[in-house]
Amino acid sequence: MIEITSKIANAQAPVAGQLRLPFELRQKSRLRAKLVSGEEAALILPRGEILRGGDKVAASDGRVFEVLAAPEKLLHVECASPTALARAAYHLGNRHVAVQVGDGFLRIAEDHVLEEMLRGLGASVTHLEAPFEPEAGAYGGGHHHHGDEPRYRLAKIHEYGK
Repeated sequence: MIEITSKIANAQAPVAGQLRLPFELRQKSRLRAKLVSGEEAALILPRGEILRGGDKVAASDGRVFEVLAAPEKLLHVECASPTALARAAYHLGNRHVAVQVGDGFLRIAEDHVLEEMLRGLGASVTHLEAPFEPEAGAYGGGHHHHGDEPRYRLAKIHEYGK
């Protein structure tokens, strides 16, 4: 079994294969998974690492694999005005929901209770399957400055109380 032990920064590194995972599993530091090729792999990553689509990870044998964000069942949320969209985002954030923010839309994991709430707020909600890349959160890498690298790639989950 392949042991994937680290995330690497070299975007140009040649890849030996791909690892396709939904967001829920891309947040885990310990995981058994299968590569796209069907080969078994064990993720043994430092705690707090979040894998994003396009990230590269290295195995203990030196091979590099590309992480793919698997399509998931999502709710695509649009509103009649920027204020209404901000209101929808506020209510989702108040419930600590992972939210992907786009130009004029929000996306969340499919949830019938949240769907009803959003419709009640006047939002237009449609179902779709797509890769899910939610925001890292207010503390997700805000202290770093790495040129043009998107902020969401810098996310680390803070472990308080340690």
